[in-house]
Amino acid sequence: FVPVGNICRSPIAEAVFRKLVTDAKLEHKWMTDSAAVSDWNVGRSPDSRALSCLRNHGIETAHKARQVTKEDFQTFDYILCMDESNLRDLNRKSNQVKDCKAKIELLGTYDPQKQLIIEDPYYGNEKDFETVYEQCLRCCKAFLEKSH
Repeated sequence: FVPVGNICRSPIAEAVFRKLVTDAKLEHKWMTDSAAVSDWNVGRSPDSRALSCLRNHGIETAHKARQVTKEDFQTFDYILCMDESNLRDLNRKSNQVKDCKAKIELLGTYDPQKQLIIEDPYYGNEKDFETVYEQCLRCCKAFLEKSH
């Protein structure tokens, strides 16, 4: 799961997806991670509002922000991103990778409510983080059903 900074949207998406996979007893089939397009927050924990939102839904995460690597394009089957700018950056980076096997797409393409873009809640409030959580939950459920 890829956004620009890896401290708000993607740790939520990663933690939500990991919980869905665990609940469905499919851990052996999935390797789940998140990383950023930028290197701004490398090593940082998720935003406290993201952690608080996840805790309110009974989900914990120990994620530390990292940047997308060339290996990610060769290792992962799917790289799901949050908005068009992430999509552009990832497609550009993937063109520099010889054997890219990852399918790069917007996580929002799986949203049954057709909310294509998952907006960055960083400059928003708790309600915006809750919106991101709900979008991620809908999209991750639909993605898991489709690819399972």
